[in-house]
Amino acid sequence: MRYLPLTPVDRQDMLAAIGVKSIDDLFVDVPEEVQLDGPIRDLPMHAGEMAVEAHMKKLAKKNLAAGDMPFFLGAGAYRHHVPASVDHIIQRGEFLTAYTPYQPEIAQGTLQTLFEFQTQVARMFGVDVANASMYDGSTACWEAIVMARRITKRGKAILSSGLHPHYVSVAKTMARFTKDNIDYSAPTLVADTDGADLLDRIDDDTSCVVVQYPDILGRISDLGALAEKAHQHKALLVAVVTEPVALGAIKSPGQMGADIVVGEGQSLGVGLQFGGPYVGLFGCKEKYVRQMPGRLCGETVDAEGKRGFVLTLSTREQHIRREKATSNICTNSGLCALAFSAHMTLLGEKGLRELAMLNHKKAVVAADRLAKIKGVSLLNDSFFNEFTLVLDKDARQIVRNLADQNILAGVSLGRLYPDEDSLSHGLIVAVTETTSREDFEALAAALEGELA
Repeated sequence: MRYLPLTPVDRQDMLAAIGVKSIDDLFVDVPEEVQLDGPIRDLPMHAGEMAVEAHMKKLAKKNLAAGDMPFFLGAGAYRHHVPASVDHIIQRGEFLTAYTPYQPEIAQGTLQTLFEFQTQVARMFGVDVANASMYDGSTACWEAIVMARRITKRGKAILSSGLHPHYVSVAKTMARFTKDNIDYSAPTLVADTDGADLLDRIDDDTSCVVVQYPDILGRISDLGALAEKAHQHKALLVAVVTEPVALGAIKSPGQMGADIVVGEGQSLGVGLQFGGPYVGLFGCKEKYVRQMPGRLCGETVDAEGKRGFVLTLSTREQHIRREKATSNICTNSGLCALAFSAHMTLLGEKGLRELAMLNHKKAVVAADRLAKIKGVSLLNDSFFNEFTLVLDKDARQIVRNLADQNILAGVSLGRLYPDEDSLSHGLIVAVTETTSREDFEALAAALEGELA
């Protein structure tokens, strides 16, 4: 496409057509103190290409890769081994450059991949149907809440205290525009989940109950009673999975009665990548499929009776539904969904179960070792690959001190909940197949030194 710049006369004609005198008049709502009156200060105006490359390489050397030290970060983003074949597949030209497959006759490969991805997600989650992915887990969680509102015609969402605080923040932000009532309180450092409390809070005004499985503290609970109580009040149970590898070892939310299951798919095929892009997972019972956001790929036959794939039920705002669309999400995380699907295909069901058990066994070894340290107690002894430690000191400072020793000890609850002093001694530790016994010992020795 050629670039056709506007002439001064073109600009004046356009401004006159909309009734303003200058371009500056279009920014009257922006406070003057935040408007730039010239180039950005302290930013070099220009440099030669080689100089810029050298400068950027110097900056890049300040980065610390996850594999360069003992690494125990988790809380919604996990370091797993991604097979080299996954990267090879997603960089093939027909996948790397493909956008929305509006023309099925030339996009059968992309459509079939998304169809397989949907099948994998639906089976993992234990639901009837899944869509072709969403942006990430937090926005998928919000879409589940607003989907429940459409189905139940109610506006009260009860969020478990074990739901990731970033997911809660997204829900609260979006609820400002929909006027949904978000019923939520922060967690406490106890071994049991807040399942009993959630049961007491469900009433006839409830649209949905949102629980994380396993939750932010690593705790796992049976969702059956919650599903039963929610359904008695004609509300929906929404389950959030931030670590899909766990579903290779524990019962799926759909098997326990969850109506909508959403999550973050980063753990499979997608690296940490400085926080994104990631891939949102979304599935539900078949009877709610027409209220599900995003796009779905369906299977059909062509004029010759051959198997084929098409977009179907894509009630998005850029399609024919427009203002009646279920969501204003304009795209899916196609390349990350492909990486997820490629990794899942390489693993297979048996491989996923073996990977899950390897994660769990390593986490148990690490938890047992760390719990022996004076000044450390294990909050929950029922977990998958992530657990919470309660320290005798503020975990935030200890995490910072250990980072200076090139040990990323985990995620302090004080960082996630800066306004909750009662959580400041909590430390979330995640262990995956990439964590070695030497890593356990390095963390243990460093913690012993800090807590002595």
